[in-house]
Amino acid sequence: MADAEGTDTGDSVSSRLEKLRGTRVVVTGGGGLVGSRLTALLRGVEAEVAVLDRLDAYPDSTHELFGAQKSASRLVVGDICDRETVRELLSGADYVVHAAAYADVAACTRRPDIAFRANIEGTEVVLEEAAAAADLRRLVMVSSAAVYGNGTAPLDGPQVFSEDQPPHPLSVYGNSKLWAEHQTRLLLGAAGIEYSILRYFSVYGDPQIVKPGSHSWMVAWLTLHAKLGRPMRLNGGGVQVRDMVHVDDIAMATALALVEDGAAGATVNVGTGVPTSVREVGELIQPHYPGSEFVITPRPADDPLGGYADTDRLHELLRWKPGITVREGVDRYVRWLEATPEAVPNWLAENAT
Repeated sequence: MADAEGTDTGDSVSSRLEKLRGTRVVVTGGGGLVGSRLTALLRGVEAEVAVLDRLDAYPDSTHELFGAQKSASRLVVGDICDRETVRELLSGADYVVHAAAYADVAACTRRPDIAFRANIEGTEVVLEEAAAAADLRRLVMVSSAAVYGNGTAPLDGPQVFSEDQPPHPLSVYGNSKLWAEHQTRLLLGAAGIEYSILRYFSVYGDPQIVKPGSHSWMVAWLTLHAKLGRPMRLNGGGVQVRDMVHVDDIAMATALALVEDGAAGATVNVGTGVPTSVREVGELIQPHYPGSEFVITPRPADDPLGGYADTDRLHELLRWKPGITVREGVDRYVRWLEATPEAVPNWLAENAT
């Protein structure tokens, strides 16, 4: 992962992450794409990392691709709704990253009961146990740009979303993340526990693999369809705008949010500040698969037109900027997929469009 110089003090990222050496970090949801990448990063600076994950979010053997089983100091297969498990893991922890969630927008819409249990009940358990943990220095709450929805401005072009504007979620998932933000401020603020809230924009990167019935993770969806010789589906014509953030940059921002003084009590967008349409992502994939085509499909009701991040607060408080462009990230994903053909999900390869 790329290093970067701090904009204010000249401290490099690597020197700032040295603060985590020898500390105990708990990552809920550490078996997923972001959590596993973060776990590997933290282990690289010699932090002791305990992962709590149900390991049931993906079919086939996708979790093995993520590698959390190998990188974590300790892996606990369990549920964040299990209070005793959460309490035992948080006992003696220095830091917590709460990334566990029912994170598929379409799946949350289909099954709000599951979304509420994971994203609200489970989050409440984590927050209550964090508030009671004697040695905890800081909790980082993973939120989402889904809290912005389509924003509040007239839709006359790509919108920039800033942390101070009113949230307007359009989905069950976005609504649950907004609740988690409010509850983090209420519970941890009252307990005197430091926290940071990170609003991730559109995360992508290998080894991300799609789920049945989902419309999230466009890089993976579009690339897999092109590789299999199928048309790349552009929901609503692909006019939706996203701020594409590579998972390596997401992991780095999350690690920095654990140690940067300015991030305490702050809500921070994690994005590049560059608007990219879904069609533009497809056009970056297309040259890798000559003859690949697009097909226009209806846009799901819970799929926002979107926007991109105001990154001023990210740059100021984390003293860092994402370094991986969408073109580079797409190229990396294609190279990984071509080198790892076994990653193509059986259910997708076997089913016709």
